[in-house]
Amino acid sequence: MDRPRFIDLFAGIGGFRMALERAGGRCVFSSEIDAFSRRTYAANFGDEPAGDIRQVQAGDVPDHEILAAGFPCQPFSIAGVSKKGSLGREHGFKDMTQGTLFFDIARILTEKQPAMVFLENVKNLKSHDKGRTFSIVLSTLQELGYTVFHSVLDARYYVPQHRERIYLIGFHRNAFEKIPFFRFPQPSDQEPPRLASILEAADNVPANYTISDRLWQWHQDYAEKHRSKGNGFGFGLVGPLDTARTLSARYYKDGSEILIRQNGKNPRRLTPRECARLMGFPDDFQIPVSDTQAYRQFGNSVVMPLVHDIACELMIYASHVTAVPEPGRAI
Repeated sequence: MDRPRFIDLFAGIGGFRMALERAGGRCVFSSEIDAFSRRTYAANFGDEPAGDIRQVQAGDVPDHEILAAGFPCQPFSIAGVSKKGSLGREHGFKDMTQGTLFFDIARILTEKQPAMVFLENVKNLKSHDKGRTFSIVLSTLQELGYTVFHSVLDARYYVPQHRERIYLIGFHRNAFEKIPFFRFPQPSDQEPPRLASILEAADNVPANYTISDRLWQWHQDYAEKHRSKGNGFGFGLVGPLDTARTLSARYYKDGSEILIRQNGKNPRRLTPRECARLMGFPDDFQIPVSDTQAYRQFGNSVVMPLVHDIACELMIYASHVTAVPEPGRAI
């Protein structure tokens, strides 16, 4: 097979795309609803993703071997399925996922039937709604013909950040003579990286990243209030030898989860470039948006080197595809 083709859904700023391309894949379609993220994506990959995937007809999506998506997790509901079944109404994944963005993955899989699926989501997907949400995701993929492997991985072995996410790999049963057994990357024996590896030299950080006296006092008061109640809430103050908490999309608000110690002055936020490094993006990655948008984008991204390791393993099996399921054909 030539370079395996993939599509990049809920593409964000292209973490999946960079990882899969570096592993040998070729992107043939991408979609991202946020205009600012599309701007960053276009600046780095030379083409702008399509917008809202809900407005894209599945038949218009190019053929591909791999569907990749870091899909948003919205609530699923299985209420009323039995009642609808008794009334002769449609149920299964079309009922249970309707109204969620996962439904758009399912409808494209139904139409295009790629050989492989590569998905990422928050760790809490497994426990959301007492496990029912994850059960619907798995049963939907199985209903569509995929054998699924999944694992929760912490990116701290790739970047100096605790970031647990669940990854799912699916193989279509009609695309392989024998369904592969997928092995996710295992933690390295090497010492995990520390923040020093991504931090700018102190003299190179503009003063505006140091938080104000008022905000610093608010962080301290907030933390103390929760400590007195026995809660663990509060800011995350770290230095060069530490591992950061998870960078979130709300980092632009107050920087509370990752504040960098400074000698003789208040802590500071990470710069957007440091956030890019914290997510494993190279220094030539372009950041053409405001700090606020950059913080949101990197907080929503995947950790590129970890996704790359998974992608490299996945590419091994791309050469084992013996037949591509016929697009649009019922399973």
